[in-house]
Amino acid sequence: MFRAVLIANRGEIACRVARTCRRLGIRAVAVYSDADADSLHVRACDAAFRIGPPPARDSYLDGDAILAAARDGGAEAIHPGYGFLSENAGFAEAVADAGLVFVGAPAAAMRALGSKSAARALMAEAGVPILEGYHGDAQDDDALAAEAERLGYPLLVKPSAGGGGRGMRIVETADALGAALVSARREAASSFGDERLLLERYLTNARHIEVQVFADNAGNAIHLFERDCSAQRRHQKVIEEAPAPGLSPATRDALGRTAVAAARAVGYAGAGTVEFLLDEIGGFHFIEMNTRLQVEHPVTEAITGHDLVEWQLRVAAGADLPVAQEAVALDGHAIEARLCAEDPAAGFLPSTGPVRLMRLPEDGVRIDTGFEAGDAVSPHYDSLLAKLVVHAPTRAAARARLSEALGEVAVAGPVTNRDFLIRVLAEEAFRAGTLDTGHLDRHLEALTASEAVPPEPVLALAALAALRDQDSGDPASPWAALRGWRLNAPARRAVNFRVGEDVATVQSEGAAFRFPGGHTRQVRALPSEAPRLAVEIDGEAHAAVAVCDAGAALVFAPDTTWRLPLFDPVAEAEAGAREAAPAVPLAPMPGVVVSVDVAGGDRVAKGQPLLVIEAMKVEHTIRAPAAGTVDAVHYAVGDRVDEGAELAAFTPEETLASQPSKP
Repeated sequence: MFRAVLIANRGEIACRVARTCRRLGIRAVAVYSDADADSLHVRACDAAFRIGPPPARDSYLDGDAILAAARDGGAEAIHPGYGFLSENAGFAEAVADAGLVFVGAPAAAMRALGSKSAARALMAEAGVPILEGYHGDAQDDDALAAEAERLGYPLLVKPSAGGGGRGMRIVETADALGAALVSARREAASSFGDERLLLERYLTNARHIEVQVFADNAGNAIHLFERDCSAQRRHQKVIEEAPAPGLSPATRDALGRTAVAAARAVGYAGAGTVEFLLDEIGGFHFIEMNTRLQVEHPVTEAITGHDLVEWQLRVAAGADLPVAQEAVALDGHAIEARLCAEDPAAGFLPSTGPVRLMRLPEDGVRIDTGFEAGDAVSPHYDSLLAKLVVHAPTRAAARARLSEALGEVAVAGPVTNRDFLIRVLAEEAFRAGTLDTGHLDRHLEALTASEAVPPEPVLALAALAALRDQDSGDPASPWAALRGWRLNAPARRAVNFRVGEDVATVQSEGAAFRFPGGHTRQVRALPSEAPRLAVEIDGEAHAAVAVCDAGAALVFAPDTTWRLPLFDPVAEAEAGAREAAPAVPLAPMPGVVVSVDVAGGDRVAKGQPLLVIEAMKVEHTIRAPAAGTVDAVHYAVGDRVDEGAELAAFTPEETLASQPSKP
C-alpha cells in the first residue's frame, strides 16, 4: 500500500478521500488554490501545497503544478477525486511518466470513453443497447439540423466530452435548435475544452439509472448494484438512492451484467459508473460511462458495506478485487441529498460568501462536507456544501429519516436548497418511486414557492433572536441600556419585520407578546443552548434554531426556513430610491462573462438576452430589464465581474419616449 497519496481535488471529496487514507495509515497530501488556503480539506490533510490562483484552470486543472506538489509532498500516488482532472487521459499519462500511480481508470479506457460519440459506437459494438442519435464528425449547424430532422423532436443536445449534465439542452422544436447549439457549444468548451456536440433522441418520462462497476488489473470485473438518479433539476442530480425502487430482479440482473460487459469492452480498471435511461416499458438504454468515482458513491457504500475509495487505492497499488460478484450483497436502502449553496426562489442562483452558521445532523446520518462555520463559499467552484446520506432497512424508513435530518440543517450566510430537498422527498412521485428525470422541472414552481405568512411561533422565535442579537452588542454603548424600561410598568420592546409588502410587528410587554392582528399570547423563554431557541406560547412548547444574519431573522423550522428581514425605514427609503432609478442590468453574482449578445446602440425587447455570466460552473443569462436601448456594454467576453456590477448602460423605452425630440 502507498505511504503517501496526493489528493488532486478540493471540498467534500478531498475530505472524504483523506478520511479513508487516515484509516489506512496513508499520509494525505492536499493541494489548494488561493481561494482555498484556509479550507476544510487543507485542514483535514497531513500536508498541503499551493498550486495557483482561484480560477480552476490556473490551479486544480494545472497538471504540472499538481505533479510538482506531489513531488514536494513525497506522494507515491495521486487520487483525482471527481471533476477537474479525474477523467483527463493526458494527466493520467503524465502521472505515470512522473513515476507516480494514478488512482483512477487507465488512460486508454478514458480515451475510449471520454468522447460520448466514441463511447456510443464502442458500446453498440459490444451489444450494449443505446439510444438512437447522431455522434458523427460533421459539427456545422446545417449538418446537425439535418440530423435533428431525421431523429425528430424533442431531442437532447449534449457535449461529446465531459458529463455531469453540463452543456445539455432539451430542444422541443426546430426553431429552438440554433440557440441551443450556440449555448451548448460555449458551455462544452468552457467546461471540457471541447465544443463538439452529439444529438440524442429525448425520452420523456424516463428514469436515470446508473450501475456502479469495479474492475482490477487482472481482468476481474463486478458490479455493486444500481443507483436511481432521476431526481434532477436541469440535468443536475439532486437526490440519489440505491437500489433503484421498483426494479424487477430480472431487470436488475440485466443492468448489472450489461454494465460489467461495458467495462470489460474497454479493458477497464478501477471504479466506474455505467449510466442508462430506463423507459416506461422497462427497456434500458446506454447514456455514457463515467471513468471515475461519482458524487453519489456513498449510497452504494451504504447498501454494500464496502469503502470504494479503499478499493480504488488497493487496486491502484496492484491488489485484486477483494470480493467476487456472488459475495456482493444488497442490504437495505440508502438515499443521499445534495445540500447546495443556491437560492431556489431566485432560479437556483448560486449563493456565495462566508458561512456564519453551519449545523448538520449527527445521529444516524453520514455527512460528507468540505465546509465548517467560518469557511467561505467561493464563486470559482461548484455550489455543493454537503451530502447527507441515510441508510435504513426500508426505503420508506430511509426517506423519513433523511427528511427529518434535512429539517435539522441550519446554514446562515449562503442561501441553501434545504427546503427544496425536503419538498422533493415529500413529493408523491418520489414517495412512490416513480419520479422521472423531468418531474422536478415540471413542478418547479410548486417546489420553490415561498411560504407567505409566518405562524406566531415563528414570529416569537424570530423576535427573541432579534432581541438577543440586539442585547449582544457593545455593553459600553449607551444604547445597550435602552431595554424598554418603564416606571411602574413592564418593559416594552418591539421588533418589526418586513413580510411581503407589509410590516409585521411583534411587541413584548413582560410575559405578554402582541402579534400582528392584535392577538396577545403568554410567551415564556425556555432554557436552550444558542443558536437554538425554545419558547412556551400559552403553555405549548416550540423550538428551532433561530439567528440574526445580514439584517434578517432566520428561523429553521423542520420543513421551512423563514427569512424575516428586519424593517429599517432608512434602508427601505434607499431601496425605494434605487427602484425608482432607471433600470440597469446588474450582475447577480460574481463570475466571468462568457457571451455578449448585444452592442451599444441596439434596441432590445424586455427579457432579451444581453450577456451570459458563468459562476460556480453554471451559466446565467442576463436579460433586458425592460424594452429600451443598450447605450454601452461595459464588459467583454473573459472579463470577471463582481456581484452588483453594472453590466451595461441602458435606457428604458419609457424614458426615451419622455425625452423631448431633437429639432
